[in-house]
Amino acid sequence: MRNFWGLMRAYWFSSSWKEAWTLTVVIALLTALSSKAGVWFAEASGELINSIAFFHDAANTTPLTSLLENAAFLVGLVVIKDAGITGSRTYISATLHRRWRAWLDNRFNEALLDANHSHFHAQHGAGTPAPDNIDQRVQESIKDMTGGAIGLAMGVMAVATSLYFVGQKLISSSTEVAGLEFLGSYGSAVLAFVAVAVYVPLNTWIAVKLGGMLEQLSIRMQRAEGSYRGELTTLLRRSFHVAASRGEDVQKAMHERLYVDIDQTWGRHNIVSASYASFERVYNFVGARIVAYGPGLIPFVHNRIDLKGYITGAELVNALISQCSWFIHVMPAIATLRANSKRVIEVAVAIENVQKPDEFYRRTGRSEFRRTSQNPVFGLTIQNLELAHEGHDTTPFLAIDQLRFRRGEWIFLRGESGCGKTSLLKAINGLWPYGRGTIVLPEGVKSFYAAQDVRLPQVSLKEQVCLPDAPKDHSDARVAAALHKAGLGEFIEHLGDVTRQGKGWDQQLSGGQKQKLVVARILLQQPGLLFLDEASAALDPEGKIAFHQAIKDNCPNATVVSIMHEATPPRSASGTEFYDSVVTIADGTVIKKPLQPPLPAEITEILNRPAMRQPTRSPAMEEGWRRIARLRLKQK
Repeated sequence: MRNFWGLMRAYWFSSSWKEAWTLTVVIALLTALSSKAGVWFAEASGELINSIAFFHDAANTTPLTSLLENAAFLVGLVVIKDAGITGSRTYISATLHRRWRAWLDNRFNEALLDANHSHFHAQHGAGTPAPDNIDQRVQESIKDMTGGAIGLAMGVMAVATSLYFVGQKLISSSTEVAGLEFLGSYGSAVLAFVAVAVYVPLNTWIAVKLGGMLEQLSIRMQRAEGSYRGELTTLLRRSFHVAASRGEDVQKAMHERLYVDIDQTWGRHNIVSASYASFERVYNFVGARIVAYGPGLIPFVHNRIDLKGYITGAELVNALISQCSWFIHVMPAIATLRANSKRVIEVAVAIENVQKPDEFYRRTGRSEFRRTSQNPVFGLTIQNLELAHEGHDTTPFLAIDQLRFRRGEWIFLRGESGCGKTSLLKAINGLWPYGRGTIVLPEGVKSFYAAQDVRLPQVSLKEQVCLPDAPKDHSDARVAAALHKAGLGEFIEHLGDVTRQGKGWDQQLSGGQKQKLVVARILLQQPGLLFLDEASAALDPEGKIAFHQAIKDNCPNATVVSIMHEATPPRSASGTEFYDSVVTIADGTVIKKPLQPPLPAEITEILNRPAMRQPTRSPAMEEGWRRIARLRLKQK
């Protein structure tokens, strides 16, 4: 689906091909029947006009009966054609539209939300800008594109069948034309075909030029609308921050600036659309009233055909012009179709490009990560790791020769802002694009990444807790127990609710409650490898302790790597350290040390006595005094 025709035919050559081709064949048959009905309509119109013209003729013994019968037949034919044939075709084509759109939507959802994290990589854009407003492309653009494509195909079918049926009738009713005797009895048919062949292509060329302008304006309009809608969506998520900072005027100015692009593009689009509408109305009048009646006028004047034949021939030419002009009538829709297909194709290309993330990122930088596994007894190992930014000649901002995290070890990761703490966690989880090195994960061990910013999807509370598993994978009792241990027991009775008090859970829960919800997920998932990226930042000190204690009590064998704002990690209520070691990142290097347990208050008091305070104490003397202090404490 990387090009227009590939995108158009994918559904018809997929596993759903029987459904696609069945609906298509039915539409084709109904279209052919509609074109044949157009011939019948032209003949019936000729009969009705003829009965009107000869209403007072002496030879017409039943003028009123003939007039009413012809009028009734014409009305009945219109009802059958428009209500029966066209109505059925509209329903079948709408069904095809619905099924095709559903198939494409499902393909894009599967491709974006695969285990490769394509949705994440596609938005990083290596070398070219990432597709904007993917939500709009996957939903609105696919919907409009599929509808436009089906309309286009139906129009092509109508042109082909009309040329066959209408052309056949024109040829069979053709007569000699004065001045074109060398054509014999095909004179009037040739004249009609020439008129259509000159009039339609010339005006189609004009329509294509105007359509190209509409296409460009449609693409720009979609981008402008997407940017404006994206900002409004973002506003809803940070509404409190805007209100708290009294930033309404700044936000308003931003919206006004974004809408200016919409308004200006819309204005230009309206000018071209109005011009096209005017061109189309003039074209329709000239085609239906001049071009259609012109070819038959010469044989009618020379008495080669009667009024009935003249009207019938004119209606046939008009039908032929109308069908062949379908391309002109739908040019605005075709312009929109092309604009939508381009936006959909860009997403498909972006997804295809990131199927091999390393190769994708190597276009704009160095990406040579190697991920392997080892016996879980040995924990997590990092070797010769270098993290860099985009660019082939960039200097690594973080370098690690070797770093090992034992099974069940708790590691506190600290360093100044921007030193690379979060980048390291992303690299371990395959979410940092540039650099090199080897990451050896414990084989068969489930990992869990908990970030500071928690965004909740619009699903039930049970589904929120079960993520990334399905709700059926965990009983209500287990989910309720996880919520209770995480400190959200008051919400247990709402497990099946998608909203509470008219609000989704993303709006209903506070920042701290969302982080407690993450704890519930951890307790339910029981990961063996846990990454906490400021995952308790929204909690108060007591909440942080409860956060860690719940994990410590319920995931005893988990290896935990944690980033926090605090200079020192929290301890349990009894003063016991949660963490075993501390990893310090400074100046692009990493140092890992065991976390020294705090000295009891009695030892601290002994070390602070005047006799113990010697400014020239060496590290060895310092450690000796600590041992002496501990010994004295035991003797007490």
